[in-house]
Amino acid sequence: MIPSYYEFYNPVKIISGNKAIDNIPYELDLLGASRPLLITDNGIEQAGLLKVFLGGLKGSEIEIGAICRDIPSDSSMKIVGEIADIFRENKCDSIIALGGGSPIDTAKGVNILVGENSNDLMQFEGADRLKKPLKPFIVVPTTAGTGSEATLVAVIYNEETKVKMEFISSYLLPSIAVIDPRMTETMPPKITAATGMDALTHAVEAYTCLQKNPVSDSYAFSAVKIIGENLIGAVESGKDKKTRLAMANAATMAGIAFSNSMVGGIHALGHAAGAVARVHHGVAMSIFLPHCLEYNFEKIKDFLEELLLPFAGPEIFASTPKEKRGEKFIYEIKNFQKKLEEMAGLPMRLKDAGVTENMIEKIAKGAVNDGAQMMNPEDITYDDAVKILKKAF
Repeated sequence: MIPSYYEFYNPVKIISGNKAIDNIPYELDLLGASRPLLITDNGIEQAGLLKVFLGGLKGSEIEIGAICRDIPSDSSMKIVGEIADIFRENKCDSIIALGGGSPIDTAKGVNILVGENSNDLMQFEGADRLKKPLKPFIVVPTTAGTGSEATLVAVIYNEETKVKMEFISSYLLPSIAVIDPRMTETMPPKITAATGMDALTHAVEAYTCLQKNPVSDSYAFSAVKIIGENLIGAVESGKDKKTRLAMANAATMAGIAFSNSMVGGIHALGHAAGAVARVHHGVAMSIFLPHCLEYNFEKIKDFLEELLLPFAGPEIFASTPKEKRGEKFIYEIKNFQKKLEEMAGLPMRLKDAGVTENMIEKIAKGAVNDGAQMMNPEDITYDDAVKILKKAF
């Protein structure tokens, strides 16, 4: 059904393929930039990916102004402020993020401060607080999950309040996303599984939440299909370039989808679990996915019926009675989770992800105050959140 009104926007240029990184000097020149600040993390360097990335810039006129490697697992206000100062001190004119969600969100936060010429990140928290374009910004993802290379959202941890803050603006969208399969080959199986489930959750919530639209649906539907066909293979054989490229593209497509349709209760609970118990975001998404689908079921069963086809394939879709396809989709998600748990040790319960029972009430309070739950198909009260958390525990 076509909504009576919707908006869709995503101007991110996508460059995808083997050795796609080699195009960055040309793209920076088109953006009028030549001295980027590179934001990555120590794990990227240790995995040899920084060396591969810098090799792609050799022979060009691009000069890296500074490289920032000490990025925490969750982007934080403190590190964003420190790196913004480094950007200014080194007279950089653009930003490149090489990494997963944390380096990318950090880069988005830095771009806010240097683009707005401010030292106060808090004043830009929330939606549409930015009023002008920021610095040229290129993202090279090294995980296939967050989709941050194509989203208008940054999540940054406030150390004082212990809350993950959201920043939402079309001006946070990167100029270019560079998808190079070499950048995800070194991901270990558990991280591959977690980030893949993150991407799947983005696609499923994009397809089922209140702001869904036919254009974002097309991206979400395709992402679900690609993930269903490739995630198990990526966990089994991390060096398979075709599988890695497929998963990286699916993550980007899911990111484009949810940037326009938004996410819901799964992310609200996941943000809160991450803030309170430091649960890895992809792990939290995987754990909460089936429980929130069950909670929302009466409002979204028609959409879940449709998603059974791309996720489980035509044979299972055709052999399942129409009225049972929504339930079957959730059943297939749970089976998928079990395979990933067996293959990669991906936790299926909160208690296996570091959450203790005495954290449940605090996580529930954080979830109901999280902006993501606004687009959830069903209202989530504090008591509802506690029930979901206990089921997932």
